Amino acid sequence: MMPRPLPADPMIRQLVRQAQQATLGRRTLLAGAGAGAAALALAACSTGGAAKPSAAADVSDSDKTIRWDNWALYIDVDDAGSYPTLAAFTAETGIKVAYTEAVDDNNTYYGKVKDQLALGKDIGADVACLTDWMVGRLIRFGYTQGLDHANIPNLSNLLPSLKDVDFDPGRAMSVPWQGGFAGIAWNKEKLPNGFTSVSELWDPSLKGRIGVLSEMRDTMGLIMLDQGVDISGTWGDSEFGAAIDEFKKQVANGQVRNIKGNSYKEDLVNEDTLAAIVWSGDIVQLNAENGDKWGFAVPEKGGTLWNDNFIVPIGSPRKKNVEKLINYYYEPEVAAEVAAYVNYITPVAGAKEAAMAIDPELANNQLIFPDASTLAKAHVFRTLDGTEEQKYGADFQSILLGA
Repeated sequence: MMPRPLPADPMIRQLVRQAQQATLGRRTLLAGAGAGAAALALAACSTGGAAKPSAAADVSDSDKTIRWDNWALYIDVDDAGSYPTLAAFTAETGIKVAYTEAVDDNNTYYGKVKDQLALGKDIGADVACLTDWMVGRLIRFGYTQGLDHANIPNLSNLLPSLKDVDFDPGRAMSVPWQGGFAGIAWNKEKLPNGFTSVSELWDPSLKGRIGVLSEMRDTMGLIMLDQGVDISGTWGDSEFGAAIDEFKKQVANGQVRNIKGNSYKEDLVNEDTLAAIVWSGDIVQLNAENGDKWGFAVPEKGGTLWNDNFIVPIGSPRKKNVEKLINYYYEPEVAAEVAAYVNYITPVAGAKEAAMAIDPELANNQLIFPDASTLAKAHVFRTLDGTEEQKYGADFQSILLGA
């Protein structure tokens, strides 16, 4: 794929290696209004059955196929619409991959497959890439299969900071695919001074021109960080309540114009919103397609950091094939090739060095290979237990439904 010219602004050049081609971003609208959003809220509150299903028998030795569900624009694609790294994987292993952009959102995807998962049935995918908190839910309900690390020797390349997470100790059930930040973006023509904090979004002069994300952990995470809460640490109802009160206030008084998923990009382009809480990779795309109009920053008090992870659904009969796929994508050269397209944080040690051979600027991109100072400003929203997930999710959803 031929890359687009990099933006002229030095700060954005640091954030961008190359733009993604399509008009949709990697994350799409989380929740609509009315019945659709209510259905999502109910799906999010499901706690699963008491009896956990059993894993399917593995037929990988005789069936050399994989079905992979992922987000939009989340793998390398060439001008013909083919996936070069997948083609190379098939040539190397003989395993054919049916790749689909079936994950439009964590909650909507879960809503489509949760009944089959609860019964231990095949959901039509052997591997899916979902965000940390949703992976934690699936593991808790027994909806994922344990990974055989002996089949994934390249897992030794997993960055040390990602090897042991609270929702999956020792990475028994999941392995990171890509990660990213939530931060603040602004129209540089209208707001040339930029932003360093979430509080600046509440300036009365910007009333009705602010957008926020419909992903609870990102919007609430940034507000809580702005209020001095360590979202990775110990906090509870009081801290979340203070942040939800602030959010509710800014929605009720009209400061916040829209609460959206990836469609917030349209509001930035048509200038309905001049600043927003955003996902880093989307601003990469916007600047490439619209002339470098937006700045992006992780707030001084911190932004959120998340990962999307490979999981094998409980009903998949091809786990060993998936383990070979994961092993392949943990080769540093392959990880660097994917990173050059998707512009998100790669979890693979050695990929930065491999990226130097592709483009030194790519290797210095803080969105792909963040250094210690960048990571010091990024925080992972701690894993919620079932009760907290229902309660906090319902509080956030109530504001979305009333907005």
